[in-house]
Amino acid sequence: MTVRVVLADDQPLIRTALQMVITDAPDLEVVGEAGDGVEALALTEALTPDVVVMDIRMPGTDGIEATRRITAGPSGARVLMLTTFDDDECVYGALRAGASGFLVKDMALEDILAAVRVVAAGDALIAPGVTRRLIADFAARPSVRPEPRPLEGITQREREVLTLIGSGLTNAEIAERLCISGATAKTYVTRLLAKLGARDRVQLVILAYEVGLVTVERQ
Repeated sequence: MTVRVVLADDQPLIRTALQMVITDAPDLEVVGEAGDGVEALALTEALTPDVVVMDIRMPGTDGIEATRRITAGPSGARVLMLTTFDDDECVYGALRAGASGFLVKDMALEDILAAVRVVAAGDALIAPGVTRRLIADFAARPSVRPEPRPLEGITQREREVLTLIGSGLTNAEIAERLCISGATAKTYVTRLLAKLGARDRVQLVILAYEVGLVTVERQ
């Protein structure tokens, strides 16, 4: 099955480079290109892609607002944000808008293709730790750290699993840390998604940070 991709970036050279990279993969296809958030929304509605690669910073309707509208809409498209590490003040807003992960503009070819495939498959945290690094860098800024808030409706074990998810651990790493099977770790993650109304693993990371289960020491 071919993964259908829309590219949204106000820089034509960036779109062209991504188009060449993605189209060279036999299982990926670029079905449309947009120069701003409004065009991205229109193409997503018209073409129903699997993944929208969305630049955070665009004139007019930016990537965060476009992501919010896409993830709230009926298309089912998942959004992969295109960013640089200089954009990390926008990371939290992008994640809250429903982004499933991040592409960094200078990533290696294999990482770009892997990121698109991972998001298309319904997963969120992108190897090799791109999203984790961005969240950690953003969360380390005292000026934007939210106040911890209470977390209700989950068991103590589920709280432990949520803490490990927020720390960036995979299901296999969680299973090893808690001395449980991989299937059991996956079950806990599934329960947390349902109980907390989270769309994917990225939103669980955000929640773990918001409720104070995960803290990041400033370097």
